Amino acid sequence: MAITLYQFCISHYSEKVRWALDHKGLAWQPANLLPGQHIKTIRKLTGGASSVPVLEHDGEIIQGSSAILDYLDNTFPEHPLTPEHPDERASAIAWENKLDELAGPAIRTWVYHYFLQRPKEVVPMLAAGTPFYNRIILSLAFSRVDETMRNWMKINQKTADQAQATLEALVTELADHYRQQDFLVGGRFSRADLTAASLLAPLFQPAQYPVPWPKPSKIPGPVQAWLSEWQSAIQPIAKMYQQHR
Repeated sequence: MAITLYQFCISHYSEKVRWALDHKGLAWQPANLLPGQHIKTIRKLTGGASSVPVLEHDGEIIQGSSAILDYLDNTFPEHPLTPEHPDERASAIAWENKLDELAGPAIRTWVYHYFLQRPKEVVPMLAAGTPFYNRIILSLAFSRVDETMRNWMKINQKTADQAQATLEALVTELADHYRQQDFLVGGRFSRADLTAASLLAPLFQPAQYPVPWPKPSKIPGPVQAWLSEWQSAIQPIAKMYQQHR
C-alpha cells in the first residue's frame, strides 16, 4: 500500500497533492526531483509526459494533480474532497479547473520572472529536498537554467505583466467570495478551496511549504510592493490555508 509522490518541492501543483494526502491522513513518501533532471525518471514511470506531480500506489501511476485527487477520493473515500451532490461536485470541479488553468500558470510566470533575476534566492527553492550538490550544479549552470525556464514557460516582462493582471482578477474574485461565505462550494472544505489555497500559497509563503522561503528583504522589489498592496485581498485565501492545512 506504499504511496510515493514524485514531485518538485517548489511546485504548487505538488503542494495541492501533498495537502490532499495529508487531509486524508495517508502515509506517503516523497520522491523529490530536480527540475530538468526529472524528465528521465518521470517518463520511465508514465511512458510519456514528463510533468509532475505523479503518484505511485500499488502499481498504479497517476499523473497530474486533478487526476490524483480523483484517484484519492475513489480509493480512500474517507475525508472526501469532492462533494457528493451533483451540482456541488460540478461547481467544485469547475473552480478547480479554472484555478489550474489560470492561477497555476500565472503565479509561476509572475514569480519566476522576478526571482530568476535573483539566483541566490531561487536556486535553493528549485533544489529543495534534493541532495546538496544540486545547488552547486544549478548555480554553476544558472545562465542556462534561466534561459531554458524562460523559453519553456514563455516568461518575459510582457507575460509577467499579463500574469499579474490574471492574479489580481483571481485574488479579487476569491477574496470577495470568501468574505461572503466560508467555502467556495457548499458548506464544507472541498477540492476547490484546497486548489485555491495551494496554488496561491507562494503569495503568503506558509511554513508548511517545504522550501526555504527568502527573507522579506530578499524578495524582488516589484513582488514585494505588489504583495504589500494586495495583502488584505490575499488574507482570506491565506486563512483558508492556515485553518485547513
